[in-house]
Amino acid sequence: MSRTPLLAGNWKMHGTRSEAVALARALAAAIGSVAGREVAVAPPFTALEAVAGALAGSGIGLAAQNVHWEPKGAFTGEVSAAMLREAGCTHVIVGHSERRQYFGETDATVAKRLGAALAGGLIPIACVGETLAEREAGETAAVIARQVAAVLAGAGAGIARCVLAYEPVWAIGTGRTATPAQAEEVHAAIRRQVAGTAGEAVAAGLRILYGGSVKPDNIDALMAEADIDGALVGGASLEAAAFARIVRYRG
Repeated sequence: MSRTPLLAGNWKMHGTRSEAVALARALAAAIGSVAGREVAVAPPFTALEAVAGALAGSGIGLAAQNVHWEPKGAFTGEVSAAMLREAGCTHVIVGHSERRQYFGETDATVAKRLGAALAGGLIPIACVGETLAEREAGETAAVIARQVAAVLAGAGAGIARCVLAYEPVWAIGTGRTATPAQAEEVHAAIRRQVAGTAGEAVAAGLRILYGGSVKPDNIDALMAEADIDGALVGGASLEAAAFARIVRYRG
């Protein structure tokens, strides 16, 4: 089954509204017409609506960086799926390692956020990944299997509408990148696990992205692997030229 690659830029806590709009306009001009692949960017919450306007008509999707599992309520600092949809979002990142590491996200809360995203009409980009200590202890397979099981539980039959992203924590923002072979090994294992739960057809159509110090100089080799269907890009997505080169990977 052919899977349309997805290249997504996670801007994290970078960019005032004016800075975000300037970057969005530069990206719309540089890659708004790219065929054969999907592109999305995830600005900070405060810039979502402004960026949506700057991207209008470009074909570039808008993603949020998080979503709460309840539609409304006394949850200070959180945002709902309906709020994100109203701001123009089509996608939302769920369970990023920085949310797990710094803000207490667990497999259980990731599953709940994932379910809320699907119920709210958003496409979740659900992140999984192991720490350096877990990799060095030989626990990568077990950690990823546990996290993917939570994603599958949270999505249920909606897993076919999800995107998964393998982000080795030890490679995020460190300049270290999993080799294409290391990444492919984990991606293939994720696809096998999804097949075992949701069936071969769903697994064959599921897009699994790689994230972790993705740059213009390593994207081509990563995208040459059979089970890598795109990238979730951090720092390099903050530079229009760098992200444009990643989107225009040669493969």
